[in-house]
Amino acid sequence: MEGDLNTKMKPLKPSAREKKRYLLVRGAVQDIEKSILEFIGVLGMSKTGLVWVRKNKDSAVVGVNREMVDSVRASFAVFPQKISVEKVSGTLRGLGR
Repeated sequence: MEGDLNTKMKPLKPSAREKKRYLLVRGAVQDIEKSILEFIGVLGMSKTGLVWVRKNKDSAVVGVNREMVDSVRASFAVFPQKISVEKVSGTLRGLGR
């Protein structure tokens, strides 16, 4: 049984992996999750696969599922506080340029 604890999981095939898009977001960073939750709901929030990459005082870099980018942008547009998406990229390196 001890050997079972040390075995690693096989890596996912690229076709099975979730494809992310990285968004550079400016504005009320503390309200990002709240805006998505209010617009899309709990089930939609889970479909976005939101990942915090970097968080500053007035900006953030978040990763979301590729299919949900439009829904996330729409949730920022209808939220009362100003939250804007400055740039969208498939890689973090592309976002920094």
